[in-house]
Amino acid sequence: MPGHKGTAWHGCEPYDLTEISGADELFAPEGIIAESEANATALFGCRTLYSAEGSSLCIRAMLYLVMRHAAAAGRKPVIAAARNVHKTFLTAAALLHFDVQWIEPQQDSSYLTGRISVSDLEQLLTSNPKPAALWLTSPDYLGNLADIKAAADFCHKHDMLLIVDGAHGAYLRFLPESLHPADLGADLCCSSAHKTLPVLTGGAYLHIGDHAPEICRNEARQALAMFASTSPSYLILESLDLCNRYLADNFPSQMRGFLPLLDIMRNRLRQHGWMLCGSEPMKLTIQPKPFGYTGNQLADILQNHHIYAEFADPDYVVMMPSPKHSAADIQHVTDVLCSIPQQPAIPKQPPQFPHVHHQVMPLSEILAAPTEALPVECCLNRICAEFSVSCPPAVPIVICGERISEESIRCMQYYGIRKCKVIQ
Repeated sequence: MPGHKGTAWHGCEPYDLTEISGADELFAPEGIIAESEANATALFGCRTLYSAEGSSLCIRAMLYLVMRHAAAAGRKPVIAAARNVHKTFLTAAALLHFDVQWIEPQQDSSYLTGRISVSDLEQLLTSNPKPAALWLTSPDYLGNLADIKAAADFCHKHDMLLIVDGAHGAYLRFLPESLHPADLGADLCCSSAHKTLPVLTGGAYLHIGDHAPEICRNEARQALAMFASTSPSYLILESLDLCNRYLADNFPSQMRGFLPLLDIMRNRLRQHGWMLCGSEPMKLTIQPKPFGYTGNQLADILQNHHIYAEFADPDYVVMMPSPKHSAADIQHVTDVLCSIPQQPAIPKQPPQFPHVHHQVMPLSEILAAPTEALPVECCLNRICAEFSVSCPPAVPIVICGERISEESIRCMQYYGIRKCKVIQ
């Protein structure tokens, strides 16, 4: 294997190796992969392991490690999480029989944001049993960064792990001042190299922080192997290896030169009247309704100019610039956005996101339960069985196992969800 035998048909076949002598083995590395991961570890300043199956694999592995840590401490596997988790979190929690204590977002939060406060964290201390870990998504899909240091300090003070889904933040380590979760105190975090670094789709990292318990450090590779394919893509692994050289050589200096271009871009867009949001340095998130357009309308306009947004919904357009873009690219996007005429503001706002939820069925029971798909307007008071929503953003409006309310139906309709899977 593989069957192409290295014969160039598409062009990449000579580099598409399997686990033969000299090519090493991802989940039992002793040679070149071990050396490459050691290089990544030095670059990120914490133990770093490769995933050829994105951050989704890392999310499953991190939840498993939390479970192992809780069991070793004689604690029940309960995890507290902001509601803007990726759908992979839900399926992994169901498979591992986790109990999840959901932290309700603040009233002014989008369902994509799930912003929480210090008082939200303090309420975790009254839970029985107390969660073994706190799960945060940072950066979130709209480009908001959580206060990871404050969360880490809280968790470590109260005997909890801090786990961060940092899929969108692989570059944060290489800012002039690192904002990488592992540097800010997270015990475990993941990042998708392919989202913000020059790595093939599927390349990601599992990072084990200095504060992580020994059981997490010792069993991290086993945790990845438990959920991964036994045939990881060697092309993806090679791209992760080549990225090490890029990160070591000139990426930090490229970032220092590129970030001011984005500052200039943002300033010009604001002067033109666009409303921007988010604190993440390498995301551009526009709220276009005050300018007279929905997010979907603006994304269509941009696409007519061969500019493709990462995400658009009625309220937002999200773009992900990179140092791989030239100054001319950034100028082009800026010029197009500043050529769009302002129109009367669109007053329609999204429906109020429900802040009262009724979990009536554990996640693990959903997997084997009989389900049916119904139009959302027929789902009132039914139990949601939907693990999956569209990707992007793959963030649930209703958590599976919750009873669907009128507010939830209005939200789903607003975001274009026409059918929902419910328990029969």
